[in-house]
Amino acid sequence: MRVWLPDRPGALGAVASRIGAVRGDVVGIEILERGGGRAIDELVVELPEDGLLSLLLDEMREVEGVDVEEVHLLRDGHLDARVDALETAALLLEETSVQGLLDVLADHACRDFEADWAVVLARGSSRVPVSVVGAPPPGAWLAAFVAGNRWSAAADFGHEGPDDVAWSPLAQADLALVLGRSRRAFRARERRQLAALVSVADRRTVDLASRLADAHPAVC
Repeated sequence: MRVWLPDRPGALGAVASRIGAVRGDVVGIEILERGGGRAIDELVVELPEDGLLSLLLDEMREVEGVDVEEVHLLRDGHLDARVDALETAALLLEETSVQGLLDVLADHACRDFEADWAVVLARGSSRVPVSVVGAPPPGAWLAAFVAGNRWSAAADFGHEGPDDVAWSPLAQADLALVLGRSRRAFRARERRQLAALVSVADRRTVDLASRLADAHPAVC
């Protein structure tokens, strides 16, 4: 569940107390964003019975300044963002072909960020999808989105664009990874994680392309 709460000492403890009151167990916590005196936390909560969810939400609404943004069941059990990111980075480094690397990037980014779709898009004149997971918007929309948005290098990795779409360029490889999901907004911590993952893929893509060129030099 994603929870908005006052960014002050004791606020998270009050929420945890309400979860414990219905015999819930907090098994994961991620701070997704902070600002304006509030924080957005993502909590992974185990409940002993399905019917306790509505009671839990009622309990949390009783905490002053707390709002529940979104609740959903995890599709693949308990995901750990930090472990998932490291495992995906390791898989990228193990790939021996550019296409294989881009396929792994799209597939695992879609899973790690619980996205509905992911696409690696060529950013050159063609801007065609080179790896696709799920059912992304039409290619023309994707091309216009990437062309009309600029990734910020600022500390908060802010960007222009809708909350339900996140993207980051593979600048050296002249590609871009775009993700979309309908259930909830992409937050600052997720965007930083995406940028770091794409940076690893970008460098690895360039290395693999360089090795291929060295192995098959042009004939004059």
